[in-house]
Amino acid sequence: MITTSGLTKVYRSRGREVTALDGVDLHVREGEVYGVIGQSGAGKSSLIRCVNLLERPTSGTVTVAGQDLTALAGRGPRAGKELRRARSRIGMVFQHFNLLSSRTVQDNVELPLEILGTSGRARSAKALELLDLVGLADKAGAYPAQLSGGQKQRVGIARALAGDPKVLLSDEATSALDPETTRSILALLRDLNRQLGLTVLLITHEMDVVKSVCDSAALMENGRIVESGTVSELLATPGSQLASALFPVGGEATGDDRTVLDVTFHGEHTTQPVVSQLARTYNIDISILGAAIDTVGGLQIGRMRIELPGRYEDNVVPIGFLREKGLQIDVVDSAARQTALVKESAK
Repeated sequence: MITTSGLTKVYRSRGREVTALDGVDLHVREGEVYGVIGQSGAGKSSLIRCVNLLERPTSGTVTVAGQDLTALAGRGPRAGKELRRARSRIGMVFQHFNLLSSRTVQDNVELPLEILGTSGRARSAKALELLDLVGLADKAGAYPAQLSGGQKQRVGIARALAGDPKVLLSDEATSALDPETTRSILALLRDLNRQLGLTVLLITHEMDVVKSVCDSAALMENGRIVESGTVSELLATPGSQLASALFPVGGEATGDDRTVLDVTFHGEHTTQPVVSQLARTYNIDISILGAAIDTVGGLQIGRMRIELPGRYEDNVVPIGFLREKGLQIDVVDSAARQTALVKESAK
């Protein structure tokens, strides 16, 4: 549904160049919620603004719903008209709501329809329908100043849906909200994704957003995507930065002759007493250094950091036991990790 290929964006000012996007390749499938996460300055906002061509890419292509938007970014009235039509099928939700304070809630939702030339009666009916969809039917006559932050964002979402878009872009839409309101907005976005078949691209710096609603995710650093995939794939990828950030577990080896492992449990494995089975089977003492468990995309995921006595070469059989149980095993301790890498490369 959304594809970028070799996307670059270079800002030039006073003889200086800043590369915000450096050859970004992104593929968002139809009907999924896709999260792009990264620290400030990673290029996330530049990416989402290039997707709907609020920012024109320096090079590369942007394709939405099979249409190459960068090919519509030429000069002239015809190209401009085609680009506006294409943009009308892409909804945008902003971090700071961007509502007009002089307009009522209903009038704010009607604004995109006015721009599209929709008749007054049709505008009104559509706006009221959308306000009901986001749970604000009783606030149609209110003004933005009379609303809470969460209510303002719901108005912003209703306005973004006015043109019946196939794609919804969200630029840090929950970062200005408290945790409880954030959860309600994320639940609304997921509901809209399912009810309307929307493809949702979320830009965020909050890992909990990815954990709560995203089917797929990408990690951006310095204008590049360094890791991407479905959340389930990422959680099953040894050494994944995103997986580690989704389920951070602490704890360090208590000595040089110890092996520290991160054990990732999926689905039914989260309820199995695998660690106690390991201890009984091989008569070894296991220390649990940290653990986390949560639900991601309806799938229960857990991660545990454990310490085994002895170095990696002493624990090949116990580690094999855990892998045979269907668990993902990552060697954490640096000395043990180096040994493990040597062993793996020798296979």
